[in-house]
This record gives sequence, structure tokens and C-alpha cells, in this order.
Amino acid sequence: MSFFNFIANLLRDPRGFIASAIAMGPLVAYGFVFAVIFIETGVVFFPFLPGDSLLFASGFFANGGGFNIWVLLPVVWMAAIAGDQCNFMIGHFFGRKIIESGKVKAMTPERIQKSEEFLNKWGKLSIFLGRFFPFIRTFVPFLAGMGGMHWRDFVTFNVLGGLTWSTGFTLLGYFFGGIPFVQKHFELLIVGIIGVSMIPTVFGLVRGQLNKGK
Repeated sequence: MSFFNFIANLLRDPRGFIASAIAMGPLVAYGFVFAVIFIETGVVFFPFLPGDSLLFASGFFANGGGFNIWVLLPVVWMAAIAGDQCNFMIGHFFGRKIIESGKVKAMTPERIQKSEEFLNKWGKLSIFLGRFFPFIRTFVPFLAGMGGMHWRDFVTFNVLGGLTWSTGFTLLGYFFGGIPFVQKHFELLIVGIIGVSMIPTVFGLVRGQLNKGK
């Protein structure tokens, strides 16, 4: 399976991927969840990984499906916090070179502009709020590191945001994933989570295009 097929399947069916990982053993399964969350938040090359839906699906499996919620929560906490911290350091040391290289295709001028506007508008609070917006979630810590935000300020809001985001989506899956309607329409619900979380990003891109045309 190619890397792109792997990503496509992960986006389409996070529940199936977690089920397959659990079948290979708990260490593999927890490691899989940690890796995806860490990479989405910590490596600026992969902002399209399905962090929200993966957390929800993981919470579903923690309600009698192979995960232990008291193990899962620390795993996603560490992944979310360490990921953003890694992204901040990448931006601090290599940000300019990465942007100038043009090798990060997902880092379009529109997305950079949207993330910079978000960072400028909300300041340090953007590290917390940005957790709930795909792409912005990946780009804001990178740009904060590149822009020279104080490390202590970043860590404070990184920890608060990482704990809130990862706990919230995981517990949603834990408490509501077992409802018969949710189980029956799980794939549609995942698509809905991705769609709703993408609305602010899409709206920002469209608005940017309209303003550019004026």
C-alpha cells in the first residue's frame, strides 16, 4: 500500500484502521494513535491528517472496544502537547527556509495568510483556539515559533489547548460512540466531523479569494 493510499484510507475509515491496529496488540494501537496525532500537530508537512475524527474513533474503542480510557487519555495528551512543541521548534529554527523552499505544498499563501491573521488577531490565545481548526492547528505553532513568541507563553497555551482538544474529542467518542444511531452511521458522522471542522478554513480561503478579486 502506498503512503497516499494509506492516508486516503485513514481519512475515509479511521475506525477500521484503529480496529486493525488493536488486532495487532495494544502497544501497536496506542502507538498508532500517538503517531497520527503527533504528526498532524507536530510536522508541518502533514496538516491534512484526521486528528479530530481519529480522537473520536479512539474514544469509541475505549468504551469496551479494546482501548482503556485511562491509558488512552495520557497517550493523546502527550501526542498533542509534544506535537505542537515540536512544530514550534521547527518553525523557530527552520521556518523561513521551509517556506522559501516551497516544498510544503499544503502551505499555500492563502493558508499562511489565514494562519497569520488568526495569530495576529488572538495573540497567545491563538495557540489554544487554533487547536480546533484543521490546517490552522498545524500552521499556528509553526508560525509562532518562526515569529519569536516567547517559549514560556507558548508552552502554557499549548498545554491548555492540547489537553482540552484531545480530551474533548476523545470523550465525545467515549460517551456517544456506543449509541446505536451513531454506530449505524459512524462513517457519515466522521465525514460530518471533518466537514464541520473544515468550514472555518474553507470560509477563510473563499473570503481571501473574493478579497483578492476586488
